[in-house]
Amino acid sequence: MSKPHWRPACTSDLPAISAIAARIHPDLAERPEVVAEKMRLYPDGCRVLVAGEDIAGYGLTHPWTQNRIPPLDGFLERLPDDADCLYVHDVAVLPHVRGGAARDYIAAVAELARASGITTLALVSVYGTRPLWEHLGFRPVTADADLRAKLAPYGDGATYMLRDLAAT
Repeated sequence: MSKPHWRPACTSDLPAISAIAARIHPDLAERPEVVAEKMRLYPDGCRVLVAGEDIAGYGLTHPWTQNRIPPLDGFLERLPDDADCLYVHDVAVLPHVRGGAARDYIAAVAELARASGITTLALVSVYGTRPLWEHLGFRPVTADADLRAKLAPYGDGATYMLRDLAAT
């Protein structure tokens, strides 16, 4: 079997993305229409991980504004004109194909950001994944009351993190 690889996501991938989201993020899954909107607004940042004949992961990234966390399971409606980061909305990979998949996805979106003139990646770490994101160059942001309120829907331990691409 060939090595798992990332490819652009398409609408026909939505059932597989939803199934993976339900498995990896049972308390944070988003409606397919919300995922479809992200794919429509910024297709370059939406990819699926293909392992053999199956989709074994997905990544959703889009331009955004730092410290403005998009609402969970909410529509974006449009991308901001003043985007100063690429927001890594979600990366979910099934356990049997982990071991570099997230790193490869982040490397791809970092190149996408640089090509767009954006020098920062942002994300919300959930489910104790902060060490993974720190290993990939992200640093936690000290949350003020406003940021803590935005993080609350993501659950206990959710951490807003940034990666400065100019430093790497």
